[in-house]
Amino acid sequence: MTIVTSVAVIAGLTLALASMIVIANRWLHVQEDPRIDQVESMLPHTNCGACGYPGCRAFAEALVRGETLPVKCTVGTAGDHVKIATFLGVDVGTQTKRVARLACAGGSNVARNRAHYEGLGSCAAAALVAGGGKACFWGCLGLADCERACDFDAIEMDVHQIPVVDEDRCTACGDCVEACPKDLFSLHPANQRLWVACASLAEGDEILSDCEVACTGCGRCAMDAPVQIQMKHHLPVIDYSKGSLSAMPTQRCPTGAIVWLDKTLGPVKGRAAKKIIRQGNVREGIS
Repeated sequence: MTIVTSVAVIAGLTLALASMIVIANRWLHVQEDPRIDQVESMLPHTNCGACGYPGCRAFAEALVRGETLPVKCTVGTAGDHVKIATFLGVDVGTQTKRVARLACAGGSNVARNRAHYEGLGSCAAAALVAGGGKACFWGCLGLADCERACDFDAIEMDVHQIPVVDEDRCTACGDCVEACPKDLFSLHPANQRLWVACASLAEGDEILSDCEVACTGCGRCAMDAPVQIQMKHHLPVIDYSKGSLSAMPTQRCPTGAIVWLDKTLGPVKGRAAKKIIRQGNVREGIS
């Protein structure tokens, strides 16, 4: 009799709890806008986060709420943006294309190693071993973490183990920024063509024994464009908000550390920069 009573009590409690859950679900249920599913289906489903939201679903929800515009999806095509805008009855929006830029040009033909690294083929792993094997502490380690992190095949390592960004494929998702243990990548508007391809904080010509294209902190570029360029910690910092920029500040740079990024030609150095024609690796060790 005791067993039967216990079973009955448990069954009663189970039924009561189940009923409460059903009632609560009906009263607390939030009706989701059906347009969210439709908008999400029009998105590329890459979940890259370049739009500023954690994934395509969150971006679709923000679009339906009117918090953002279709053009913020940097992976989608112009046709995708128009399709979403037409469906929601909103403007497509405008946005300057952003791309990833690398603050280093110290490939194996111009930069020396102070030690030979052997271990896991990863920049992150190499950086844990006294900062990596490169003589320049701030330089790219060339083990392609950024290339592997890019889901859009926008980064390719060149023959000198320096990553090259394909601006047409880059979506500014930021994965390369997170992957680089040296913090050499950053996202910038593609129309900003003046660029400092160095992150060294060393001052003076001594750094040239480590890397032939490093910034020596001479300040000539800042003298030639004092409004847009300021020297901070021996490195030129460009303020892109201070008017239009030309290639003029590159002309007196002795190492070519500041360049003009031509859409077709790639990095273009000024006339005073030393010409680098070496294709092989420089010898290891500090000369």
